[in-house]
Amino acid sequence: MNATFIRPSTFYISGLYNMPHSKYYYMFLCFVYVVTVLGNSFIMGTIYLARSLHTAKYIAVFNLALSDLCGNSALIPKYADMFLLENQYISYENCLTSMFFVFLFISQQSFTLLALSFDRVIAICFPLMYHAIVTKTTMTLIIGVMWLFSVLITTILVSLVTRLSFCETTTVGSYFCDHGPVVKLSCNDNTSNYMIADTYIVLVLCIPLGLIAISYVCIGIALLKISHGVDRMKAMKTCTSHLILVAMFYVPIFSIYMLTLTTSVQINMRILNSVLAQAIPPMLNPIIYTLKTEEVLQSIKVLFKQIKVKFDMEDSVKSIAKK
Repeated sequence: MNATFIRPSTFYISGLYNMPHSKYYYMFLCFVYVVTVLGNSFIMGTIYLARSLHTAKYIAVFNLALSDLCGNSALIPKYADMFLLENQYISYENCLTSMFFVFLFISQQSFTLLALSFDRVIAICFPLMYHAIVTKTTMTLIIGVMWLFSVLITTILVSLVTRLSFCETTTVGSYFCDHGPVVKLSCNDNTSNYMIADTYIVLVLCIPLGLIAISYVCIGIALLKISHGVDRMKAMKTCTSHLILVAMFYVPIFSIYMLTLTTSVQINMRILNSVLAQAIPPMLNPIIYTLKTEEVLQSIKVLFKQIKVKFDMEDSVKSIAKK
């Protein structure tokens, strides 16, 4: 059966079309990637080194930082290099591999935000039961199930592309091997591909966002029952960083989908919006968590003090040895 499928040796990634100074945009993406690597590596290192952050919540935060780092690593370096060097051909196998990892880490980002909302709703609605319900074992199990499900649905999404034939153009109207633009090029029946794409959107984006919204309705009701304004503000403050992350991730993605469905969006505008929606949140997430979360800030201060004491002791030992 495979012999009946017409598979091209390469795809051509068109990227931005006739846009002046587009190289500066790809250079900006390289800057975004560097900040993403530094920021998320810093957050993961802080969580690993600070014993006070060895909790269930920060298992999820560590997973979000890992997903952000890997997501941008799957997206930016390869394609920035392609466009900067004007070598926009990618092999069929590499195209599908890239597609798999980009969508895998999008899934993980979405599911991890859901896991963090679970942590917040239990902490605020059932504070006395929090440590019994949200344990490190529970969160590790949740994260593990999320990874298995993400791998499964992304594998189905990408493997169905191998059943498509590409008889005419192989120019992908996007900035990477995006599922929709690649499937659109096929010349045989692609109904199942569009069905799994819709299923992916519902399971990976719509349902998690819906559950997050429900969790914050429950949190809002619980906050109204808190009599002391100070306690209410303190509880709300623990949710602000998570809400900002949710807004930054879901609003741009759904805006692009709604624009695509309802209007005819110019390809350059769609690409610019899509890149920013996928690349900017992973860069900003660690900055927001560092600045908005008191626990992380305190842990960073403690770590810096420990490092300073260590260096001071080493300097003292060296000075004594010289004498």
